[in-house]
Amino acid sequence: MPKSSPCVFPRSSLWLASLATLVVQSVLSSSYSSSSTYQRPAAGGKRPGFMERTLVLLDVNTRSPIRVLNDNFLSLQLDPSIIKDGWLDFLSSKRLVTLARGLSPAFLRFGGKRTDFLQFNNQKNLAKFRGPGPDYYLKNYEDDIVRSDIALDKQNGCKLANHPDIMLELQREKAATTQLVLLKEQLSNIYSNITITARSLDKLYNFADCAGLHLILGLNALHRNPDNSWNTSSTLSLLKYGAGKKYNISWELGNEPNAYRSMVGRAVNSTQLAQDYTKLRTLLQSVRYYHRAHLYGPNAGRPRKNAILLLDGFMKTASSVVDAVTWQHYFMDGRVNKVEDFLKTRLLDTLTEQITKVTKVVNTHAPGKKVWLSGLGPAWAGGISNLSDTYAAGFLWVNTLGMAALQGIDVVLRHSFFDYGYTHLVDQNFNPLPDYWFSLVFKRLVGPRVLAVRVAGLQRKPQPGRVIRDKLRIYAHCTSYYNHNYVRGSITIYIINLHRSRKKIKLAGTLRNNTVHQYLLQPYGTDGLRAKHVQLNGEKLLMVDNETFPELKPKTLRAGRTIAMPPMTIGFYVIKNINAYACRR
Repeated sequence: MPKSSPCVFPRSSLWLASLATLVVQSVLSSSYSSSSTYQRPAAGGKRPGFMERTLVLLDVNTRSPIRVLNDNFLSLQLDPSIIKDGWLDFLSSKRLVTLARGLSPAFLRFGGKRTDFLQFNNQKNLAKFRGPGPDYYLKNYEDDIVRSDIALDKQNGCKLANHPDIMLELQREKAATTQLVLLKEQLSNIYSNITITARSLDKLYNFADCAGLHLILGLNALHRNPDNSWNTSSTLSLLKYGAGKKYNISWELGNEPNAYRSMVGRAVNSTQLAQDYTKLRTLLQSVRYYHRAHLYGPNAGRPRKNAILLLDGFMKTASSVVDAVTWQHYFMDGRVNKVEDFLKTRLLDTLTEQITKVTKVVNTHAPGKKVWLSGLGPAWAGGISNLSDTYAAGFLWVNTLGMAALQGIDVVLRHSFFDYGYTHLVDQNFNPLPDYWFSLVFKRLVGPRVLAVRVAGLQRKPQPGRVIRDKLRIYAHCTSYYNHNYVRGSITIYIINLHRSRKKIKLAGTLRNNTVHQYLLQPYGTDGLRAKHVQLNGEKLLMVDNETFPELKPKTLRAGRTIAMPPMTIGFYVIKNINAYACRR
């Protein structure tokens, strides 16, 4: 566990008794075979002793949770670039909606760098507002989109489509061309405007609503008057249209306002930003349908000096205006090209430092105000092909979920669910990537109540605690109430083993003598940590069809059995029928 982890609870007689029992059993045991323990070569040919075993004792405080998070803790984000590259038109795909529904309940944030270049136009699908495409197919392609839209309009309720393969192939070709332009914009930090039409909003809301996601729509904060005050004309038109359609939407304003000077040569200070959010709140209250709508912000960037100063100034005067404080974090830039970089414990622990900085500012001005980690991704600038979309990136993602939950972050919004770059959960063939499967298992098994974990190491290492904290990360929650395979009172433990050797975990105290369901996720195929496929307990995970997930079959571990974590893997373990008091309510 990270050094700053607060998840230690006082020793109980039960813990001491179980620890003593396990020590005695281990000393008396005559089984030192390589199949059950990891041994270092003994110096001088001496027989290895008890303290050379690699064994971790694990217990959980089942009396009360240390945090209670939002039911939508793991949530999603879509980048506005999907309007420009054309993928917005394919959000009605039955398969894509099914994949998003698998991660509900969740928020869907529509925002990113291009939030501040969005302009709303209250018109239907006009060709001049669409992104570019190769001339030889553009006209026919556009006609296909129009015909698809007409067919969708005739449907009642959720509007879903099965797009022909040729149509998807043309879209992938178009997107590949457009995304080169988008990447150039991001690297140069010079962005072009994007028009979001009424039809675009209809498609976006239809996707969120059909998938069981609550839409959070980002508004352009760089639409400014000559005196640098925020221009609300486009926003008011958007609010009126959304209200007329009865779209249940929450709102935010801008994206990383601390970076505006470098992006457009115009700074928006904390005082002005607070005034803008107050104006937006007043505007929402003036539109009857949105007078109680939620507002989130200020979407500050990574908490370095400028971002912290802006957040501090914003919280002084606008803390009561927003329903939750939002900020963003990326672990690395797009130039990283080694798998090993995703395994560095120092990198994983940077999030703890950043959370501490943000929560300190928030608690200074508004103690108890909810904090959201908005726009989180493993890498900046769209990520790294064949790295941030592989199994290796899962160590960062799952550890982020565990660490954020432990430190009280109420919601984590993953950038991005689909489309731009290589940090997404679903690829352009509508196939789930490794981080999607990690997210799906997390959603199915992990509930919002966070429990304190206690670990102890029995090994030769001079600093066993450091080894446990750095290389073996263990988190515990009450099992999700949405999972009807487990009764209330069950506990889910998820473990990240960054070691290059197998590690053994013995359940102690309140956890021992209970049946355990194992969900061990490993890379599938010969690519190792660069694999883009995942196996669960030895079975490759694949969608059965466009509407059916594979069965997530657990492996049953008998009561009292030691958990053996293979090297560089991630596992989820449900302690059944433990009847934990913290999880019964």
